[in-house]
Amino acid sequence: MSSKTLKLKLQNLLQLDPITGNQERVFDLYSQGVNLCLSGSAGSGKTFLAIYLALEDILSMDTNYEKLVIVRSVVPTRDIGFLPGDEEEKLDAYAAPYKAILSELFTDTDAYRKLKNQNVLEFTSTSFIRGITISNAIVVIDECQNLNFHELDSVITRLGNNTKMILSGDYYQSDFDKEKDKEGILKFLQIIGNMSRFEHVEFNWEDIVRSDLVREYIMTKEMIEHGKI
Repeated sequence: MSSKTLKLKLQNLLQLDPITGNQERVFDLYSQGVNLCLSGSAGSGKTFLAIYLALEDILSMDTNYEKLVIVRSVVPTRDIGFLPGDEEEKLDAYAAPYKAILSELFTDTDAYRKLKNQNVLEFTSTSFIRGITISNAIVVIDECQNLNFHELDSVITRLGNNTKMILSGDYYQSDFDKEKDKEGILKFLQIIGNMSRFEHVEFNWEDIVRSDLVREYIMTKEMIEHGKI
């Protein structure tokens, strides 16, 4: 794809500005070229920001990246083989959140398909990550709390030259039943927390922008869980 075509596509991307202090910190850190871990409250725009910043970078005229790769673990069993269809058909069942985000970012309900057809976007799961090398890409690991350590380790060790990683999730909201699996993200965060190439931004109640109702619900839930009311 030519730079001219990419530039035309960038013009269609919604212009976002940070709303909260932590969102502004994400913008600043991203511009410094570091890898990011975005964690914390639901409704704070973590995945939305990650995809927006990645695409703004990829679609710019002077980009160093060719595509956005979104990775997630799609089912608790870590095996989507039982689902009907080929790999793309299996994964499509889990692509709805990203289709919605891209529809909003480009004001185009078909944006997800168009970006995939232009090889600017790839969506995959940890079930298919082994044995590949990802280069010249920005990799967003979404719902990272639902990846065990082996999966997280597998993804980061797939990254080749000229890649950037953004993790998004809330390690307090894991879908795992086993403690060993739940602790995988904490072990991974401990490792990257000691790496100079990563920065961690923790979102809190003040960063919840989805709605006032969501903010009040999460605040009330967490206060009850911690015995404060």
